[in-house]
Amino acid sequence: MAGFERERMVANQIAARGVENPLVLAAMRTVPRHEFVPKSQRRHAYEDRPLSLGWRQTISQPFMVAVMTERCGLAGGEKVLEIGTGSGYQAAILAEIAERVYTVEIIEPLVRRAAARLARLHYENVICRFGDGGFGWEELAPFDAIVVSAAAPESVPQILLDQLAEGGRLVAPVGRHDQHLEILVRRGKRFERRRGASVRFVPLVGGAVP
Repeated sequence: MAGFERERMVANQIAARGVENPLVLAAMRTVPRHEFVPKSQRRHAYEDRPLSLGWRQTISQPFMVAVMTERCGLAGGEKVLEIGTGSGYQAAILAEIAERVYTVEIIEPLVRRAAARLARLHYENVICRFGDGGFGWEELAPFDAIVVSAAAPESVPQILLDQLAEGGRLVAPVGRHDQHLEILVRRGKRFERRRGASVRFVPLVGGAVP
């Protein structure tokens, strides 16, 4: 039943709304989203909406996970950094495409549960870390892509931009109230900035947040 629901989710909520990358669509068909939501909400796992994880955090709606993954421009073999592990679902989607995913979460119970869940589901190419994600993971930089799963109120912390590889992409929601998705591509010391759709994410917190 879950496999059928995933297929329907991808067809009706994701592909029908413009996500085209076959690697992203395959990942969305593969990862069992119901394993990443609280048991009390599993009947809603394949609906196109965010679900509460506790601690004022959510697992993003499937469409937004697909959009952010597609905007990373992954082709396979990349090293990716995710800021805001949450349930671990976005990390699992990225791990279906990238060679290695490093993910940082500031809420310790969430990252502990996500790490256990990812290990149980055999995502051996995901490394979880408890810490302030706004500072990234500097000792492992540069990254081919960085995904920020929480909204920076004013702008993306410069320390994250500095950890992008040449040609790498950072995808993040930005805004305190009226949020939008931003895609930044590194071109030497310059960053190409593209503005995406309006979004709604929990706020990014930590010492690096401007």
